[in-house]
Amino acid sequence: MVAASEDAVVIQAAERAGEPTIITVNCPDQTGLGCDLCRAILDFGLCITRGDISTDGQWCYLVFWVVPRSASSNIQWPSLKNRLLSLCPSCSIPFYFDMVNRPTSSQMYLLKLFSLDRKGLLHDVTKVLCELELTIHRVKVSTTPNGRVVDFFFITDAMELLHTRMRQDDLCERLNAVLGESVNSCEIELAEGFQQGFSSLPPVVAEELFKLELSGSEVCSALLSPEMKRLKKADVNIDNSLSPSHTLLQIHCVDQKGLLYDIMRTLKDCSIQVAYGRFLTDMKGSREVDLFIQQSDGKKIVDPDKQGVLCSRLKLEMLHPLRVIIVNRGPDIELFVANPVELCGKGRPRVFYDVTLALKVLGICIFSAEIGRHTAFERQWEVYRFLLDDSRELPLGGSQARREIVDGVRRTLMGW
Repeated sequence: MVAASEDAVVIQAAERAGEPTIITVNCPDQTGLGCDLCRAILDFGLCITRGDISTDGQWCYLVFWVVPRSASSNIQWPSLKNRLLSLCPSCSIPFYFDMVNRPTSSQMYLLKLFSLDRKGLLHDVTKVLCELELTIHRVKVSTTPNGRVVDFFFITDAMELLHTRMRQDDLCERLNAVLGESVNSCEIELAEGFQQGFSSLPPVVAEELFKLELSGSEVCSALLSPEMKRLKKADVNIDNSLSPSHTLLQIHCVDQKGLLYDIMRTLKDCSIQVAYGRFLTDMKGSREVDLFIQQSDGKKIVDPDKQGVLCSRLKLEMLHPLRVIIVNRGPDIELFVANPVELCGKGRPRVFYDVTLALKVLGICIFSAEIGRHTAFERQWEVYRFLLDDSRELPLGGSQARREIVDGVRRTLMGW
């Protein structure tokens, strides 16, 4: 394989505020590359407003027009370029790493944080970890009766530098700067024998969280507001008449955070290859996606049953990429959020970040939190569970407050 240079990824900065930055990727192709690139872009807090994909099966050329999700976002463009370079098939080892001291594989680390409790604490910590390109794989957060918080974050470092004292000191300094005097101590150590386990889910919770809720062109839920039901519609069509060698997949749906990632991860898990594609948005907040695709054997998708399965799977994954429910846990209230894990084992970026942000905005305190994996319907799910504290701003006793929490969390996750 021909080795790609640093020019395999080019980032052209926006000329004026409000205009998109253009990311160009030109490298050898492989099935699922588009999904991996979209995941990285989503992980850096960016929205893809437009995209063009072209490949001959050997070499690909992809262009993404991106904008920050938030005006306050501090996007580390050099780090994003390095991440994208690392995903290109001929650049599997990023060139900027310290090749002498770099560990041979991603190490799992345990971040122990002891501090005083306050509203928004968990999100503030999560924001620092995201900004430093640290991925949260599991978290155990608990609050003691005297108002102190013990946070255990199992994390990996995208830059593979957390084994160095400089990187560890930088992390603790950033946390101290954000949390101030509330921090008692910050410790980082290797997480020996880490396993992505999870405490068992109650059967009633599992049934509600993972059940297939697709009905016609809508996703129905007891806690879904009328406005959300109106928004969650999509059209997915297949046409074999326009190309002798490719199937045209046409998608029209409401815009949402990570939409292109959800489409591409679904195609990747179904071993579908994209030869050419275009991703556009209109002034009304809808998205149009046209993709010329093939099966892994290089043939069109002509079997009606396979077409139906693919369309149904895409519609479900686009309309319901995240499950959000709230349940009683004795006298307490527990929030559950779940998203499907890719077949390669990678979860959706920034879910924990978005949920903690939504709860912070709502003024809801988190008594405890946990992240884990659960298997249901022959696939693996990443599950986030939060035990919530009652608040003066939004008492949790009433059904209206619970609907507001579910609606607020879902809106943040979907970028609405």
